[in-house]
Amino acid sequence: MKAIIKDNILYINKEDLPQYQKGKSVVRNNYFWALKSISDYAPMNGDWEFSTEVWIALNRMLLFFTNSGYLGYRETVLEFSDDTLIPDILRSSSTKL
Repeated sequence: MKAIIKDNILYINKEDLPQYQKGKSVVRNNYFWALKSISDYAPMNGDWEFSTEVWIALNRMLLFFTNSGYLGYRETVLEFSDDTLIPDILRSSSTKL
């Protein structure tokens, strides 16, 4: 998931966010609701925002869903641009583009 950090807020690109699909994959829908529940701001058609207070929870959740094997790697790993310094707390669930 493409992500950026601005003013200590992590933004996940709206195009990379999981989609809730009624009657579809339970794992994917649980992932959607879990991410949404810890976000600070999750507009329907915008980037989701995560403050530093939830980064440890976000990191643990991303690692859990990555290791479950039910979702693709690109769906559960934060992707940052080469010039971004990845915070230590998010390093294990992140990569560079």
